[in-house]
Amino acid sequence: MEKVAQRCIVCDEEQKDGIAICEQFICQQCEQEMVNTDVQDEKYPFFIHQMRRIWLKDA
Repeated sequence: MEKVAQRCIVCDEEQKDGIAICEQFICQQCEQEMVNTDVQDEKYPFFIHQMRRIWLKDA
């Protein structure tokens, strides 16, 4: 079975590998970057904002 490309809610790129959370897709690269990002990292608030899009469809 071939994987279908989906648009990542974090990087907005079409990817085939990743995870789905509440019907929203996060590519494998973004998932790994988020998991390995320290809360003190300057990119952390960006990830929080993007993850809110899962629950707040208009964010």
